[in-house]
Amino acid sequence: MIKKIYLTVLICCWYGLSLQAQYAYFGSRGTISFDKVTYTKARLRQLSNEMNSKGMDRDGGIMDYLDKMPDSHTEKLKFYFDENSTVLMPEENVGSEKQSNAIKMTAPKATSANGRGGRFQGAARSGPTPRGQFRGGAKNGKVLYQDLKAGTAAIQLDIDEKYILSETLDSITWRFTEEYRNIAGVNCRRVNGATKDSLYLIAYYSEEIPVSAGPALSHGLPGMIIGLVIPEMHIQYWATAIEYTNKLVPSDWRDKKSKKMELNEFSEIFGRYMPRNRQNESAKKRILEQLVY
Repeated sequence: MIKKIYLTVLICCWYGLSLQAQYAYFGSRGTISFDKVTYTKARLRQLSNEMNSKGMDRDGGIMDYLDKMPDSHTEKLKFYFDENSTVLMPEENVGSEKQSNAIKMTAPKATSANGRGGRFQGAARSGPTPRGQFRGGAKNGKVLYQDLKAGTAAIQLDIDEKYILSETLDSITWRFTEEYRNIAGVNCRRVNGATKDSLYLIAYYSEEIPVSAGPALSHGLPGMIIGLVIPEMHIQYWATAIEYTNKLVPSDWRDKKSKKMELNEFSEIFGRYMPRNRQNESAKKRILEQLVY
């Protein structure tokens, strides 16, 4: 009799665990805290090498900044997601002054514009003076929005006035690997990707969050991207915490006074203040990449 009771209890426990695994909760709404790590010295060194190869920094002025800057700086970001949309924005008042100073150190006067790979450090204004700096959108930085249902994106940023730049979500070609790791408490799979402009990406996604999205307008995988590396730009995004909620993505990130413009149109205006030898399609693509990543 005791054996029968013991066996019945074991069966019930096994059946209960099976049901729990079968109907495990995969949250499709919540927030993810990201660390965006930018390797400033590597970016500046890469910029200097490019300019030297083109005879644009013969006195080596850029290299004088290397000893004055940290190896990297980290920006705290908050990523809101639901089934249909996402918003990525800086956390409010988290080391913003320190990060701003680190960014300014990477922008010597002679380098208001440079190539891909995070090598555009300064920012030209759309107004008369072409040496303005991006001050971002809401909450001390730029805001990236994805409409996953419509396949569109918007970028809000502040130069001399605020802009909301609209764009379609371009497809990314992904190749799956058999490498796995745990990030922020969830299991992830590595994939290698390339944009239509051949920018190489490394992403770690998790099907435990069934939303096809990620930071920096990344998307196109069967789950959430919670780790993203852009080697050429010396930038990495890593999730540090995930919180599930029942709330939709907030809509109050938009500034009603922002000037609406297409992303390509903004790139055309911005490119007018670049050196003549840089006014080409390749340079415009690099501007777009800098705005996104």
